[in-house]
Amino acid sequence: MKIVHHANYVRYLELARVAWMDEHDRPYRAYVAEGLHFATIRVEVDYRRSAAFDDVLEIATWMEWVRGASLRMSYAIHREGEVLAVAATEHAMVDESGRPRRIPKDRRDALATRALSRRQGA
Repeated sequence: MKIVHHANYVRYLELARVAWMDEHDRPYRAYVAEGLHFATIRVEVDYRRSAAFDDVLEIATWMEWVRGASLRMSYAIHREGEVLAVAATEHAMVDESGRPRRIPKDRRDALATRALSRRQGA
């Protein structure tokens, strides 16, 4: 059909979240080294326009909120300034065996600051 399959958008969101963490928090690999992971527990995508095979996409990513053991990221996928999709994902922190764990307080506080600054227009 010459368009990007809808399931690929979930992959784009994952890549965008990891890049956001690398830039605004710490590398995701640092969490993994501590035996911690952010398991995806919810994905929402509102598809507005189709992306084609060779399109160059930009993904704006921001943190909506962070709580004791979970966080929510939001996204806007653009092509040349046109919004193709808006999305959100929620993630729960888990250990190596998949049991829920609280996000370490220092990380949670740092992430909460990023969420707050976004709400204030920064």
